[in-house]
Amino acid sequence: MEEGPDEGAVGAASANEASETIPSDTSSGTLTSQQLAAIEDEEVLNKLLDKAVDFDERRMIRAALRDLLKKKREKREKERGSRQDDLRQQALSKAGTGRMGMNRGQTSNHQPKSHMHSQFPASTTSSLSKTTSSMANPAIATAHQSSPVTAAPNMKNVKQMLLDWCRAKTEPYEGVEIHNFSSSWSDGIAFCALVHRFFPDAFEYSILNPNARKDNFELAFSTAERLADCPPLLDVEDLLRMREPDWKCVYTYIQEFYRCLVEKGLVKTKKKL
Repeated sequence: MEEGPDEGAVGAASANEASETIPSDTSSGTLTSQQLAAIEDEEVLNKLLDKAVDFDERRMIRAALRDLLKKKREKREKERGSRQDDLRQQALSKAGTGRMGMNRGQTSNHQPKSHMHSQFPASTTSSLSKTTSSMANPAIATAHQSSPVTAAPNMKNVKQMLLDWCRAKTEPYEGVEIHNFSSSWSDGIAFCALVHRFFPDAFEYSILNPNARKDNFELAFSTAERLADCPPLLDVEDLLRMREPDWKCVYTYIQEFYRCLVEKGLVKTKKKL
């Protein structure tokens, strides 16, 4: 583990920086609402509130503090909304690309048989000739079959890897059995277990009720958003309307949660899911 700077030195530097942010005329008690509105450091406003003795001044500082917290909250919501829009656009783009590929495949399947051979490149025609020859010669066919072929990872493999990861992380938790990305997540307990595995101090897992589906969903998604910066891509009301959630929606959310954990250094991996 790398050594960081001295904690006391960091605290002293933060205090000096905060004191330099306070307007120079605050000691005389002449703070104005414009001066308070210009302060964007919550810690500075809290220190001013502690020092203030005049009722009207304390009221103005509290108002400035509320406005600052409101601005920060609106900024976070705007950033979260923008991030969710980007994720939706990416999902739509991937879906559109997949449909185009399917259409091209269907078009090529409907081509007349008389033209199929002429549209193959020379290398493909050569391969077909070799295949035909190997069928006539069993020795050649055996040689072709014995040559090793390395298959590239596909979506099915990645999906299974992510499912195995979820199963391994939630294995110690009672009441959780993950077999798929649909029915295994229907009561929200699996979501809670997965989040609790990485943030065990966030809530008490042992008191959760599998019948309280709404509470479980809201607890898991809000905790993941607060501690892992994972956007709530799943809508709780939609999940409650379905007996079993759509596996594609659950799979997408788990992918995003995994990515957020990797970004925070809580999961170390060589491959992106």
